[in-house]
Amino acid sequence: MSEKLPNMLETTIQKIREMVDVNSVIGQPINTPDGVTIIPVSRVSVGFGGGGSDFATNKSGSGMPFGGGVGGGVKVTPMCFLIVKDGNVRMMSIPEPASSTADRIVEMVPDTLEKLQSYLDAKKETK
Repeated sequence: MSEKLPNMLETTIQKIREMVDVNSVIGQPINTPDGVTIIPVSRVSVGFGGGGSDFATNKSGSGMPFGGGVGGGVKVTPMCFLIVKDGNVRMMSIPEPASSTADRIVEMVPDTLEKLQSYLDAKKETK
């Protein structure tokens, strides 16, 4: 097999390295006027793959033709914020979004109960 596939993989890996750096995981600190520093923290997922093959031909000449391809992707997911104030550090998590209908219903229950309670309280006041 030719050296084209390893070269293609190396080029893809290099491009991913250029896209993802330490600032993708630990973001630039944000300083507020009241002395609070907020630091975003993310999770980075990287994937790539490739394949190829040399093909035989009926023509004699300069080697066998090569066909192949390489692909890759990067996913950056916000995880939390580190909040620094007066030497104290707090972590504020970012909840993952609901991934199913049941999860969405569970997320809606507290808000729905609060609205129902407000409605019942308003009814009591009018009587």
